[in-house]
Amino acid sequence: KVTDNAKNSLASLKRENPRLEPTLAIIQAHNDQLIEEANKNFANEIGLRVIHVCLPEGSTKDEIVSEILRLNEDPNVQGLALDLPESLYSSKVLNAVKPEKDVDGLSSVNLGHLVHGDGCDCLVPPTVRAVMELLEDIGGKKVLLVGARGAEGAALQSVLQRQGAAVLSCPWKAPQLQSELRHADAVVFSSTRPSDVPVSWIKPGATIINCAHDLLSEKHSYGQQNNPVAEKTVGSLAVAMRMQNMVKNMERWIQSQQYRKWDLHSLKLEPLSPVPSDIEISRAQSPKAVDVLAKEIGLLTDEIEIYGQTKAKVRLSLLERLKDQPDGKYVLVAGITPTPLGEGKSTVTVGLVQALTAHLNINSFACLRQPSQGPTFGVKGGAAGGGYAQVIPMEEFNLHLTGDIHAITAANNLLAAAIDARILHENTQSDKSLYNRLVPVVNGVRGFSAIQLARLRRLGINKTDPETLTEEEISRFVRLDIDPSTITWQRVVDTNDRFLRKITVGQANTEKGFVRQAQFDIAVASEIMAILALTTSLQDMKERLGRMVVANDKKGEPVTAEDLGVTGALAVLMKDAIKPTLMQTLEGTPVFVHAGPFANIAHGNSSVLADKIALKLVGEKGFVVTEAGFGADIGMEKFFNIKCRASGLVPSVVVLVATVRALKMHGGGPNVTAGAPLKKEYTEENLQLVADGCCNLQKQIQITQLFGVPVVVALNVFKTDSPAEVDLVCKIAKESGAFDAVPCNHWSAGGRGAVKLAQAVEKAANQKNSFKYLYNVELPIVEKIRIIAQKVYGAQDIELSPAAQSQVDRYTRQGFGNLPICMAKTHLSLSHQPERKGVPTGFILPISDVRASIGAGFIYPLVGTMSTMPGLPTRPCFYDIDLDPITEQVKGLF
Repeated sequence: KVTDNAKNSLASLKRENPRLEPTLAIIQAHNDQLIEEANKNFANEIGLRVIHVCLPEGSTKDEIVSEILRLNEDPNVQGLALDLPESLYSSKVLNAVKPEKDVDGLSSVNLGHLVHGDGCDCLVPPTVRAVMELLEDIGGKKVLLVGARGAEGAALQSVLQRQGAAVLSCPWKAPQLQSELRHADAVVFSSTRPSDVPVSWIKPGATIINCAHDLLSEKHSYGQQNNPVAEKTVGSLAVAMRMQNMVKNMERWIQSQQYRKWDLHSLKLEPLSPVPSDIEISRAQSPKAVDVLAKEIGLLTDEIEIYGQTKAKVRLSLLERLKDQPDGKYVLVAGITPTPLGEGKSTVTVGLVQALTAHLNINSFACLRQPSQGPTFGVKGGAAGGGYAQVIPMEEFNLHLTGDIHAITAANNLLAAAIDARILHENTQSDKSLYNRLVPVVNGVRGFSAIQLARLRRLGINKTDPETLTEEEISRFVRLDIDPSTITWQRVVDTNDRFLRKITVGQANTEKGFVRQAQFDIAVASEIMAILALTTSLQDMKERLGRMVVANDKKGEPVTAEDLGVTGALAVLMKDAIKPTLMQTLEGTPVFVHAGPFANIAHGNSSVLADKIALKLVGEKGFVVTEAGFGADIGMEKFFNIKCRASGLVPSVVVLVATVRALKMHGGGPNVTAGAPLKKEYTEENLQLVADGCCNLQKQIQITQLFGVPVVVALNVFKTDSPAEVDLVCKIAKESGAFDAVPCNHWSAGGRGAVKLAQAVEKAANQKNSFKYLYNVELPIVEKIRIIAQKVYGAQDIELSPAAQSQVDRYTRQGFGNLPICMAKTHLSLSHQPERKGVPTGFILPISDVRASIGAGFIYPLVGTMSTMPGLPTRPCFYDIDLDPITEQVKGLF
């Protein structure tokens, strides 16, 4: 009966979840083959997979706990049971089992639920269930437990009492045992009844139950016709009950994998006036422990890897668990053409999600880029938002975080080292010598590695035995023949170091005269960073890393990281960096911080994976708000044409950020110098300047409309803005096609100051969406560049230098012509000239060079010169940054 019920229940679960493979692991430290065989037989009949971990007799508790901890972390094991000698059933051992995998129900967590009557949250131990099955009706009867102790005894006593029995417990050698046996209606022996407890002591007609796990004694205990007292043994029934518990555990496991409704508790915010510094605000708030936040938003315990108290990596397994969960709404925050005054896109992003979640009770996630150490210690300072709309703790956000940029630096520089080393070795060794070193004899056997076999296949050599290659095949295999003048892969460091912009490598005598000019880029400019932001899985990332083109060979063919044999090593260095980092806003709402590519030579957006995970977590009615770098003409255009193509995600709304101050500059206001007092044009009402500058806002709205997405203008309000100026901007924005335009005060008021913006975004997201890409990737490279230049920037036409045209021809010939375009141009103007504000027209856009990030998956034309290594100013930010040696608090960080 028990087996049939469990079998039918499991079959039903498998019909609803075809890929389900329920697996029970049983750790045993004895040589009782009957119990092992019974477990296997019952499991096989029901349809369960069982793994027996057989430890030797005499195993210590520590050895058993070590095995339990290993199985706890095995995602393919959903249940865990123990078959141990009685002396090993200690609380240390039982509580080592994860409660959610505890099929025998003997952990303190499960017993706590059982004792408190939380039936839906616990499993009744199999032996206890078997006893209850055999006792039948016990209401009002006296039940004596003999020798019962430990977790199983406590569970049995609790369940019996809940069924209305009067329960007494008595040790084996107690003097009152005989008396108690004569008055008991039922007797439960914790193990085989000793011979010195005669049946004559037992009340006639009483039910005797033997809880021995010895299946051999079970066979002998039946059929004793001359015994006036019926004795029942739980042995096989308990094993069947264990399997039924496993099926119930699978039901709970499947339920735990479903989308969970958020139970988020926002942090209270009490804004001060005047607004303190960002770091003072951050420090004044006590963030939630990150595991608490993770649980509130429906993450499972095994889906997070905690880094300290306030940040955690989120595993990609969540995407598989929630693959059937509908996505939420996808919101992009972009901006007008940026100015030195700052528009506050990150602040709007954070303020908007605080408003949605903490004030409107709508699930929302912010997805932000990780800031580079370069700006943090250089000219910009922190990048966690600002005022009462920021990510906390801000010093952790800005410093190292979880080490992703360091991982990118390590991977990037490993590849750079591999390039130069390969050229040196090819220049100084014969084909035979190279072959013997690349494919060495190990323990008398020579064999190709997996990545070498892949290279052979690409060369059309379908051989797997190293001894069978011809001299010509060996030469083709060992010689990459890299042309040093074509190397495009540079070393990186995450510090603004202008003296690394052009360097000479190879000057040591050991490099045998192989000297060449090279350079360092800042780490976030690495193609590996762009790959991290665009990848959709570990496998996809590995393939993209392998496709990275680092140079051409002397025949003009591309040389890739895969050719150098370094792909697997790069993936190993990046295996943790691929996981998004979970943090929180000042109001305790969730934030993903992941990736941080440049917005000029790369696409300037946070990761696809963070967005995908967040869209599942917020639920169908929730919102994921992410930010694009620089103005809408750069970051937003690349978000749509590059990131959305990679992810397949469709945006719901664009929030376009503007400020009155920045619009005045676009309207012809005087230049601004960082750190200098603002001129009166920016601190006093000037409606004409505002009206003139709104041309840039209007142009960015038009650019958004090219993609068919509704746009809401968020006007970041400063105390120097007059009501008339604010009203004028909102009026012009709406007349220019914006769905709505809303003044925002989140910097000074937190999420409460962005509630109207959140409401406008929610309404806009319900509008009809006719999203479309700007161009077809199958168009020629030059035509795609022209479409962006004319439709987005407003150029009359483009003009390619001979070098740029040559590169276009080469990439087309090499088969890279159908990639999207990532324009590398100044962010300070719609044109290629930083000083031209507003909406320049009639200009010819010069393309000085065209390069490719094949692994990331885009071609990037250079408009004029483009620095990939910022320099430190005369007085960098690090003058103000310090550490208190007593409290270990960071000072002066923004």
